Amino acid sequence: MSGGATESGRAPFAVPPGERGATRIADRVVAKIASQAAREAVGGLPEGAARPYADVVVRPQAGDGTPVDAARVRVHLELDYPCDIGSRCRAVRRHVVERVGALVGMEVPEVAVHVERLHPARGQGAAGRTR
Repeated sequence: MSGGATESGRAPFAVPPGERGATRIADRVVAKIASQAAREAVGGLPEGAARPYADVVVRPQAGDGTPVDAARVRVHLELDYPCDIGSRCRAVRRHVVERVGALVGMEVPEVAVHVERLHPARGQGAAGRTR
């Protein structure tokens, strides 16, 4: 045998996969990813709007013993108006779930979108009324 391997073919001090531990990703990292995903989904921000931000709570899911975390996300954003608010919120939810899942490998069973402010489109300032 060469290269320090034992007869079983493993390195002499290799730890079996089930005993290695796990990587814990901080809630604030998931929140930053969710915020970025919300910005991507919204597209251009209305003039004077704050950037979307997210609050996240990550908890281990109960189940078959496999350590899989689930992130519950609350996204706060501002939108231009008039727009289809429902479809914009659905797009944000879908994109947050996809990006967090792809980048962090977490399940996202819940994304609550809070529209905190609507900004009238240009040309519909205080003088013009929007119904």
